[in-house]
Amino acid sequence: MLELLKAVAIGLVTLLPVANPLTAVALLMGLSHGMDEAERNRQAFKASCYVFVIMMVAFYGGQLVMDLFGVSISGLRIAGGLIVSFIGFSMLFPRKRLDETPEVERRSEELRQHRTEDIAFIPLAMPGTAGPGTIALIISTAATVREEASYTHWILVVAPPLIFFLASVILLLCLRGAGGIMRVLGNSGVEAFSRLMGFLLVCIGVQFVINGVHEIAKELGALLA
Repeated sequence: MLELLKAVAIGLVTLLPVANPLTAVALLMGLSHGMDEAERNRQAFKASCYVFVIMMVAFYGGQLVMDLFGVSISGLRIAGGLIVSFIGFSMLFPRKRLDETPEVERRSEELRQHRTEDIAFIPLAMPGTAGPGTIALIISTAATVREEASYTHWILVVAPPLIFFLASVILLLCLRGAGGIMRVLGNSGVEAFSRLMGFLLVCIGVQFVINGVHEIAKELGALLA
């Protein structure tokens, strides 16, 4: 049980900075003008369900897609690291506040004309939460865990769905409390938290690139030996 708790904790600590639920909160607040509380909660629940499905598909089917297109683990780690680092830099040095992006402004104008438009999948679930960085992280982590086999088999069976479920629940709670979160943190608080998450993402992305380059160097060394 302690091994399971450790695996879940590590998974959440790794996943949440990339998913960054506060980004989805800002998107929801910017896109839900004109929606009542019930409709906003319905969109939050649907977005959380979509995120869970996307993460499960990425974890269990991502390797198949990689094999189909001939993508190596090293290449995926380097590409994922670059994507995660880019997202981190964009959060560290944003051009505009999260609630003032062109996408939010455009979608807000659309929602003034079409109040019942569904925003749960796009952009709340993808790319707001389960974007390219999140998917690349999940696929890369899945490959690493299966290769290293550092956990027992039942942990590898139980932990991933539990991690994705808890991440989806955290997203749901954040979206349900969007109004309260924004009032407590304020615009400056959300931006400060996003910058902190951005720094963590840059560190994670750089480590991904280092791991990918290290594996390529090991493969080349084995070939030359």
